[in-house]
This record gives sequence, C-alpha cells and structure tokens, in this order.
Amino acid sequence: MNNNQSSSSSSPPSNLTTPSSLNYYHPSPSRTIYSDRFIPCRSASNFALFDISPPPPPPPSDAASRAEDNSSSSAAYTALLRTALFGSDLGFVAPPGTPDKKSFPVSTSPVNRNIFRFKSETKQSLHSLYPFGFDDHSPGVIHSPVKAPRKVPRSPYKVLDAPALQDDFYLNLVDWSSHNVLAVGLGNCVYLWNACSSKVTKLCDLGIDDSVCSVGWAQRGTNLAVGTSNGKVQIWDASRCKRVRTMEGHRLRVGALAWNSSMLSSGSRDKSILQRDPRAQEDFVSKLSGHKSEVCGLKWSYDNRELASGGNDNKLFVWNQHSTQPVLKYCEHTAAVKAIAWSPHLHGLLASGGGTADRCIRFWNTTTNSHLSCMDTGSQVCNLVWSKNVNELVSTHGYSQNQIIVWRYPTMSKLATLTGHTYRVLYLAISPDGQTIVTGAGDETLRFWNVFPSPKSQNTESEIGASSFGRTHIR
Repeated sequence: MNNNQSSSSSSPPSNLTTPSSLNYYHPSPSRTIYSDRFIPCRSASNFALFDISPPPPPPPSDAASRAEDNSSSSAAYTALLRTALFGSDLGFVAPPGTPDKKSFPVSTSPVNRNIFRFKSETKQSLHSLYPFGFDDHSPGVIHSPVKAPRKVPRSPYKVLDAPALQDDFYLNLVDWSSHNVLAVGLGNCVYLWNACSSKVTKLCDLGIDDSVCSVGWAQRGTNLAVGTSNGKVQIWDASRCKRVRTMEGHRLRVGALAWNSSMLSSGSRDKSILQRDPRAQEDFVSKLSGHKSEVCGLKWSYDNRELASGGNDNKLFVWNQHSTQPVLKYCEHTAAVKAIAWSPHLHGLLASGGGTADRCIRFWNTTTNSHLSCMDTGSQVCNLVWSKNVNELVSTHGYSQNQIIVWRYPTMSKLATLTGHTYRVLYLAISPDGQTIVTGAGDETLRFWNVFPSPKSQNTESEIGASSFGRTHIR
C-alpha cells in the first residue's frame, strides 16, 4: 500500500538525497495522511437473507440517507427474486408494484439455512421461475396447467364369447397379426376374427384326435403357425385358408411358438425347443436343450438376435441365433415362467413373470447379464406385453385375483387395475397399432381393452377408449 503526503505552503520541501532522509521517516504532525483502501458501506446490505445480524447503524449522515434510499428502491426486486429462488416459505413478500419505502414488510419466519438444498417434494413449472410469478394470489400471474394422469377405461369396449377356450396355464391360444386379424384356438379348431370388419372365419379343424395348443402369426405376411397336442406344427396361409406344410420333431404337445424375421421356434412338453426354417426342406434346423420341464414361454427380441424361453422348471433362459445351449440362465423365479416380454424401448431389457408360487415380475438386462428389479404382484403372472407407444407394460394374472394391471416402467406404479374375468386371465395379445389388448380366460370370453395411447396422442389429455359394441360370438 502507498502512502501519499501533502504539505502546507509554509513547510520546507524534504531533501530526499540526505542520508537521514533515506534511513528515517519523520512525518510532520501538521500533515494529513490519506489511505487508498476502500471500505464499503454496508448500510444497503440485506443481512436477513442469510440470517446474519446487521452491524450497529452508523450515525446519521448524508451518505447513510442516500444508501437507505437505494436500499428501499431495490428491496422489492430483491425480495421477489429471493422468493423465486428459495421458495415462498421465507416470509411475506409484497406483490409487484411501488412499495412504501418506510413500511416494506420484513420476514418474520425463520430463514432456511440450507438455501440450496433440493426439495424433492416440490415440483415447479417453468413459470414458477419468473420473478413475479411466485404468488398464486398476485394479479396477472400466469400458471401452467397441471397434467392430469392418463385415464384408462375400466371396462372392455367389446366382449366375444369363445366357447371351449381352455383353462390351461401352459397353452398360448391367442395372437394378433400385423394385418389386424385375431387368431384363437378353440378346442380342435382355429378361428380368425377380423378386427376391421368383425368377420369370423374358421381356419382349420384338427379332428377329434388332436387339439390346438398354440397359435403364432409370422411377423409379416399372413402365415399362421399352429402347435398341436400331437407334437406337430402346421403352417397355414390365412389369406387363402390353406395349409402350407406340417412339420414334426416334437414327441409331445407344442404349447409355445415364436417367430423372428425368418425362423420359427417351437417349445414343447418334451422339454426341447426346435428352430425351424419354413423355407428349408428339413422339419427343423437345430434343437435347443436346457430346460428340465415343459417349455411354456417363448419370445424373440425385437432385433431378432436373442430368444428368451421360460419353462415349468422355473428357469428363464436366453439363447442367441446360433447357440444350442443357453447363453444366459436366470433361476430366481420359484414357479413356472410363462410370461416373457422384450422391451421395444431399450435394447436387452427383458421382463418375466412367475406362476402361483412366485407371483413376481422380474426385469433383466441381457446386455450386462444383470437382474434389475423385482415386483411382487400378489398373484400368478400369466402374461406380459410392453406398449410400443409409451414405456408401460401390461400383466395378466390368475390365482387369486384374475386381474389385468397396467404398469408404468421403471417406477412400476399402477396406472390401472382392470377386472371382469371370472377365471385366470391366461391369454393376452396386443393390436398392431399398440393401443388395444385382448385378454382371454377359462370363462370362455375374449375381452378387448383400450389401455395405451397412440403415438400421436401421448401428450394429450383426452381419454382413450371406445363405447361398448355389445357381446358377440367368435363362432
């Protein structure tokens, strides 16, 4: 720091060249010493904001009066900004306007010392960050509307009678094609129901010595695979109601079918999975061995690279396109694994559900080979399907509640619980537009529910659903 000296006209000038002036410094008592250090005036500081006691007020002066005027003129904005940043619980703040300089209200509530602490229970819209938009009762305040939860109709919009629909947990008798045609196995026959025209067509009759155990549409085209109780797999061209070929290989009933882009997989009570190429001359091109009991669930991933299988041995296996042994094994379920569903939103995300002794929906990451989470549903999990339009999934249940649940993933919060079936909801399929599901049960009914929004209406508040079209027969 530099010290500057100023002298009166009567004082003689200092001689800086003398030895005494170089070694000693004798300030004159008559000289005034000035400092260049700036000492700020804190009269305009708002100490209450941080719960700090202000210093004693200085004696009244012209400088203090000017500071008080500046403080009062900016107090309204300071208080509004403080409330917008730290919340309105810091005390009363005057609404926008011209405040009274002498009577501006002072906060009397305790100041939150953790002023930058996140408050998870507070959800503010973008408008709440506007300095003058914090007060619900202030004039001219603009508020963004709070989005109401999406409403899921609690009743089916259509019910079809399905006589002879079997009450067997290990069968898969309902599937919905990309051409909006529903295939249903009833006894020893397969029926087709056109969702556009409501026309019912009898596709095939296996005869009194055989019965339908599974149906599965090809991803594209009109080919339908039918698994039978005699261990055979038939492929039908539904557009011509003509059988294309019959493939053998299993010794017992075929209760599970799954297509990828070109291959057909079939799972049987004989514990094996056969990989079939309908274009090849052979009935099957490879055999997958690993399950110790009946194979009751099969699903290919959306990229057609991984096949998930579930069995009555409580195991969930994952296979790749070329393996004959499972590449991943999951043994956490304590009952049969029929319900299997791959997420269309996240690569490698697999959901599975266990039977009566298990009752859990489990989520797996097959890319990292990890178990992600588990949800105890309270009843037998019969089927799972993901929405293609939103990150949600549906589960259907058997003992003991026979309900249908719409879940939001990953929180697994319930969006809706649908009831109506009086038997286990053993069958589930989703429409090609991803909005409607159909459920089937041993009560010999098929029920159609609007549970998911369309891709274009994900952000709308309109209720999806349709009025009931009454009850009709599928045959």
